[in-house]
Amino acid sequence: MAIGYLMIQARTAHEALPLDGAQIWVMDDQEKRVYHLTTDESGETQRIALETLDRSLSLKPDFKGTPYISYNVLAFADGFNSVHISGIPILEGETAIQPIEFIPMRNMQRTPSVIEIQIGAPAVSMSGSRNQEAPDVEPQVLRQVVIPNPITVHLGSPGASASNVQVSFPNYVKNVASSEIYPTWPEASLRANIYAIITFALNRVYTEWYRSRGYSFDITNNTAYDQYFIYGRNIYESISLIVDEIFNEFVRRQGQIAPYFTSFCNGTTATCAGLSQWGTVTLANQGLSPLQILRSYYPKDVEIAETNIITGILSSYPGTALRTGSTGLDVQTIQTYLGRIRRNYPAIPTITDETGVFGESTKAAVAKFQSIFSLAPDGIIGKATWNKLSYLYTAVTRLADLNSEGTSLGIGTVPPSSVLRLGSSGQDVITLQYLLNVAAEFNATIPAPVQDGDFGLETQQAVAAFQNASGLKPDGIVGPLTWQALYQTYLGVDAVIPPGSDAGVIEYTVRSGDSLWQLAQRYHTTVEAIKELNGLTSDNLSIGQVLKIPVAESPGGSYFEYVVRAGDTLWALAQRYHTTVNAIKNLNGLSSSALSIGQILKIPSTGSAPAPYFEYTVRSGDTLWQLAQRFGTTVNKIKTLNGLSSDILNIGQVLLIPND
Repeated sequence: MAIGYLMIQARTAHEALPLDGAQIWVMDDQEKRVYHLTTDESGETQRIALETLDRSLSLKPDFKGTPYISYNVLAFADGFNSVHISGIPILEGETAIQPIEFIPMRNMQRTPSVIEIQIGAPAVSMSGSRNQEAPDVEPQVLRQVVIPNPITVHLGSPGASASNVQVSFPNYVKNVASSEIYPTWPEASLRANIYAIITFALNRVYTEWYRSRGYSFDITNNTAYDQYFIYGRNIYESISLIVDEIFNEFVRRQGQIAPYFTSFCNGTTATCAGLSQWGTVTLANQGLSPLQILRSYYPKDVEIAETNIITGILSSYPGTALRTGSTGLDVQTIQTYLGRIRRNYPAIPTITDETGVFGESTKAAVAKFQSIFSLAPDGIIGKATWNKLSYLYTAVTRLADLNSEGTSLGIGTVPPSSVLRLGSSGQDVITLQYLLNVAAEFNATIPAPVQDGDFGLETQQAVAAFQNASGLKPDGIVGPLTWQALYQTYLGVDAVIPPGSDAGVIEYTVRSGDSLWQLAQRYHTTVEAIKELNGLTSDNLSIGQVLKIPVAESPGGSYFEYVVRAGDTLWALAQRYHTTVNAIKNLNGLSSSALSIGQILKIPSTGSAPAPYFEYTVRSGDTLWQLAQRFGTTVNKIKTLNGLSSDILNIGQVLLIPND
């Protein structure tokens, strides 16, 4: 029996947050468990070996069966809905990378639902014609070719009532290539097919094929019209590496700007005027290059062009790879990106090189980043690594901005009573748009509207998508049920996403009597550091103002010992003792966030005693007795410290909890 490989990547919020400790069951087609895996701090499992069929079967166009063995996966994690994936194809010698985008449970959701994903046979093995319609417009010379990042994909035929999903353009191409063809094919064949896939999509975007017809998407996943895309499916490592290298390269005719209409079909059960997928295998085996293969099916004057205009990318690749010995602003930019991404992915080592100097510690951080995100771990920043770093930096900072925005808007826990629809405006619309943006970060079927306070078509489409995802009537009108679902989603996300994702920074709500000097002393930082982080030009503070407070990591130096109690988490301990999750993990050599009752932890100390209290925000179901038990104190002490005269608590209420 031949062997193929599988690796799981469990993440959420468009890869911004890895899920440590997610449970993964790998099962055969009879749902018999063959592996039980647990994800690490980067949200990854180890690469496992699985039995499959001989690789040669996937190279035979006349083979009638499936040249692989399929496996199923069940993935679950505390606070998130579960995911069940059926039919993951494992091919000999190939690594299937199965990304799992976990969606948080809503606050009032008692049990996780199960999201079902079915992976079918690749399009190259399907029967039936492909009628990919070419645009009938002349290329517009003055327009530029732009990589849409994300790209919006309609999961059905153009007129069908189906969901739209938003995915990064490279991930879209990887998905389509893994859904259309076999990764076992010769590299020249793979590259020719991937160029055709990229260019077909860019042609749809460039000509606004669907947008100009009033649709709210860029392309469909229906093979009769476009190309095959299976939301949530696995991708193959060999395909992934090629796509990361060439995703911004496309086919065009010499002297033209527009991406050529690169239609294609399998060339066996379906024939067409464009590229034959099986035919590319024959030509590659004859020694033809990818461009020569493309010129065998398209006009002889086609060429490979490149665009560096990529939406969602902060800065373009400088054009020259960065490596050990490189210096300058580009190196500084990458060091900044890695430093911020490291807060969410602590496996990336700290960069100790001088700012703007690419030394050994920068190389080590780059190599680890590449390893986590399935790039060639050579420690060199080429185009693929640069763009992935930019994408991840955007994702993690976007998530932090959302958290901050929610606090500054004063969302609270009680929805507005207003009914909002197309044409509405005002503060409640801003709140609505913010909540939709939060939901969009964790569900690709929900578009993120601009937070401008005007309820336009974009907001209406986002509302309808959210309603559809929540099992509500998708009428685009925000009434009591939609408001409730939005708040349940928002509070659920807040409950399951580790605040430590922005480790190194804590948020503090200013109270009466606070001053910058007092806060700097309390959190062992400086007035200047707080002002710089918050963009303050004066020392004046307002009650209710939300400040970001920098917290220095100090894995070395002094510490005190703490015995873990029931209910303790690394996040709660970090907040209680004014440190960070990473600092505690580093000091104790922890590879995960899991704790055991009775476990002795070293807690970093700056030489001062722990604070006499810490802050806790009341959640649904909390009681004073439960909190006293959880934090090893008494009900009376909590009431005395907070001046409470009754045992009644309100969701969102901030309590001071004594450090006994």
